[in-house]
Amino acid sequence: MGSTFGRLFRVTTWGESHGPALGVVVDGCPAGLELNEEIIQRDLDRRRVGQSEVTSPRQERDRVTILSGVFEGKTTGAPISLITYNADADSSKYEPLRDVFRPGHADYTYWVKYGHRDHRGGGRSSARETWGRVAAGAIARQLLRTVAGVEVYGFVRELAGITIETFDREEIDRNPVRCPDPVAAQKMVAAILEAKEQKTSVGGIVEVRAVNVPPGLGEPTMDKLDALIGYAMLSIPAVKGVEIGDGFAAARLYGHEHNDPFVMEDGRVRTLTNHAGGMLGGISTGEEIVVRLAVKPTSSIARPQRTVDIYGNERTIVVEGRHDPSICPRVVPVAEAMLLLVLADCYLMNRAARV
Repeated sequence: MGSTFGRLFRVTTWGESHGPALGVVVDGCPAGLELNEEIIQRDLDRRRVGQSEVTSPRQERDRVTILSGVFEGKTTGAPISLITYNADADSSKYEPLRDVFRPGHADYTYWVKYGHRDHRGGGRSSARETWGRVAAGAIARQLLRTVAGVEVYGFVRELAGITIETFDREEIDRNPVRCPDPVAAQKMVAAILEAKEQKTSVGGIVEVRAVNVPPGLGEPTMDKLDALIGYAMLSIPAVKGVEIGDGFAAARLYGHEHNDPFVMEDGRVRTLTNHAGGMLGGISTGEEIVVRLAVKPTSSIARPQRTVDIYGNERTIVVEGRHDPSICPRVVPVAEAMLLLVLADCYLMNRAARV
């Protein structure tokens, strides 16, 4: 079961949604980086459930404890082990689902592959696993910010068909849907609450950007930066599509419209536009990296749905429990984390690229 990501900056997550704890091991972080639990907790708090009426009411503090790899506030170069304990797991709602496959979930595919599955909230396939990704991403953020001044941020661009019309980065963390357009944010909240009332869910588009990325990150063939980013983003639960820069819109442009003209600015090579999204030939250009993710509606809905059980009987089920009517707002910090992990890994790899 693949649970490790990265080549030099390697991340291995562990734990289940309704198990006793979740954790992550980060191996390959250079020694001497300032790091403490407060730095990591800042990102984890943005992912945490139960923060507003548009997220799951499950209450988890998600407090991180550093077990190894940090001494007197600095990384030692040894593996960094992090843990949090599940405090509000309620498996009782899942008991009626022990032998049935929930539509939209990985119940059937896990059962086919492994011959068994954890019916308690999906076990390893639950988005709760992303706690470890965000914790590791916080370390990558600290590394990239320290060595290169890289900043990564994300937001909800579209939700339930409602698209932003204005952009104010300061607005993103002022509303529960992490939307940079305050007017659109109000409409998004209303759409989520309406979906919740109708016992269904809504999806959307999350965008994540990286600024001050050094040119030269990524490889020209198999390990293209955009390929690694696509791999990372598609590993996030509920993400069904990824585009970079203009993405699929590039298919409707002419070459002279899509090419980004090069210019000299303050002694460095820049582009006048950024249709490429910060990458050419699989290598970063130094321009802003722009990635968008298509996020499906939450699969757990309290409506009757047709399914079958492990014995081949057709059944009708209603998925009870505490679920997000839209996971888009909480995908934002996860998407940031995955982009940070890719960039940190590529940054370390790039240091060995030339004399």
